[in-house]
Amino acid sequence: MLLDTEFRTDGLSPEERFDCWREHLSRSYAPADIISDHRADFPAVQRMLALGPVRLWTTEHPSMTLHRTPKLIRRSDPELYHLSLPLRGTMRVVRPGHEAFFGAYDIALRDTSRPYRMEIASDRPHGQVLGTGLLVPKKLLPLPEEGINRLSRRRIPGQEGMGALFSQLITRLALDPGSFRPDDGPRLGTVVVDMLCAVLASALEAEDSLSPEARRRTLVLRIQQFIQQHLHDPQLSPPVIAAAHHISTSYLHRLFQEEGTTVGARIRHERLEHIRRDLANPSLRSSPLHAIANRWGFPRAADFSRAFRAAYGMPPKDYRHQTLNGD
Repeated sequence: MLLDTEFRTDGLSPEERFDCWREHLSRSYAPADIISDHRADFPAVQRMLALGPVRLWTTEHPSMTLHRTPKLIRRSDPELYHLSLPLRGTMRVVRPGHEAFFGAYDIALRDTSRPYRMEIASDRPHGQVLGTGLLVPKKLLPLPEEGINRLSRRRIPGQEGMGALFSQLITRLALDPGSFRPDDGPRLGTVVVDMLCAVLASALEAEDSLSPEARRRTLVLRIQQFIQQHLHDPQLSPPVIAAAHHISTSYLHRLFQEEGTTVGARIRHERLEHIRRDLANPSLRSSPLHAIANRWGFPRAADFSRAFRAAYGMPPKDYRHQTLNGD
């Protein structure tokens, strides 16, 4: 599992929670003035994953306002880009002469070296705000600082195009860190930064500023996402994938060889993993095996059974029985 830390206020008395939360955020992020109408009782939790020098955070808390003032910046500046992806709730970010509003899955970018006020609000009177995001050292983003600052004044859609790929990547990492080993952290940090660079460069129409390696890794992520979205299609194949991404089939195979696998193996693995999860799902107990297999792109029962046995060491029927009955 990736190295992570967790901070919670539910183990504290209600009157201690807000002050401890405020102190924790100043230590884990940067000094800031924080106020809230819920300071009498402030249930909050933060998880932080280490991805090399990049940190991936997830927080859930009541509505609050965070103010990064010029005085606090002079006192301490970690020189980070602070990226937020609201998942539940809204944000209003106010800077000198400018303000911007962000809803669920809007990407918001801030610079710890510049003052701002961030108002984070729940959609419900006593609800919790949920969000995830990144703390990225500024030196890791090879894009013009002024261009990034222009982007910090507006929302970047996180539900379409490159923004959607990026949002799906960081939310998956945040929700399922157990799928990765601690030594995966630095490599994942590189992938995350490359994808972030691609999102920002696309928004700035400055894709040419990315390194060839960053463009390659971004392309691989786009292809992997395409595969996930089309697993149900039995016609999914290297020529189809290559055509959808305007590359040659030979180049597609070379990309996956550099990742240590093949296109066919990746498709088969993803299909079988979805099927395995469905077979272990009690709510799908009555679904026929062939229906589950067909849903994930295996129209031929014999091909499915053979592939499943090779991957998991037993027939799918036995796996379902063993998993659901605890044998």
